Amino acid sequence: MKRFFALSRTQHGIIDLSTTAFAALIWLGSFPDLSFTALALLTAFAGYTAIYALNDLMGQKVDKEKHDGGVLQSGYSVEASDDHHPLVQGVLSTNAALAWMGFWLLVALVGSWLLNPVIIIILGVGCVFEIAYCKLLKVTHWRILLSGVVKACGPVAAVFAVDGSPRLDFLLLIFAWVFMWEVSGQNIPADWNDVEEDKRIGAKTIPARFGPAVAANVILLAAVATLLISTVFPVFSPASPGIYFTLASLAVGYFLLLSPAIHLWKSKDGENAAGLFDKASYYPLAMLFLITGWILLSSA
Repeated sequence: MKRFFALSRTQHGIIDLSTTAFAALIWLGSFPDLSFTALALLTAFAGYTAIYALNDLMGQKVDKEKHDGGVLQSGYSVEASDDHHPLVQGVLSTNAALAWMGFWLLVALVGSWLLNPVIIIILGVGCVFEIAYCKLLKVTHWRILLSGVVKACGPVAAVFAVDGSPRLDFLLLIFAWVFMWEVSGQNIPADWNDVEEDKRIGAKTIPARFGPAVAANVILLAAVATLLISTVFPVFSPASPGIYFTLASLAVGYFLLLSPAIHLWKSKDGENAAGLFDKASYYPLAMLFLITGWILLSSA
């Protein structure tokens, strides 16, 4: 099973589940019942597992080209594995990967139907945009916008799971927050790590096309935007968590996102890009802990 989990970057995918849980809890301001929570978590896990597998399937040809004659990277600490990119290493067949992805996609579709059929549309958008994102690697650096949309699909779907008709302003807030976090803490730092291979194959990423200075500037601006957006959650969220939540969210945002982004901006060093990626991966999880703590304290 390790090869399949490596295909879907399951360790990272489980961390990503925190964005969906955070979105649902900050909308509700309370814990849903256990049966709903179990179904929602299974559906979210299935969706992330399928889309991460789709990413590796669609990028299989390019990944082989990038790593031809080189040493495969084992991934960042949040997804490190000897079987990283198992299709490229030849330890997993394409047919097996397709079956794995298809199974979890089916689970996600069934779960979405039971939770709210609107989520099926969101899941479809995520899949289509993920395919387009992979196909545009050598075409345009603007594909980063697609990555932000894909990552935001999960939290937006989570809001629809707990409320059939959520407010548009809150949906846009959640979308913008996740989008900016993805740009600053995930996508560009990950591309920075692959910059030499990307240049060799003619990939169009922000670090490869514009260099470290521009990439660091974009990361820093997006990180600042992420923290600023988080400060208005108490205004738009029906849960109204208050000023202490805002201050705590700024603290974890600074430690896990803004501080490493500033460090990278100063150094322009690839190792610091990897460090930013790893720390930023835990930012939504820290936010989930904050909203969970607030709910527990407010209901005590």
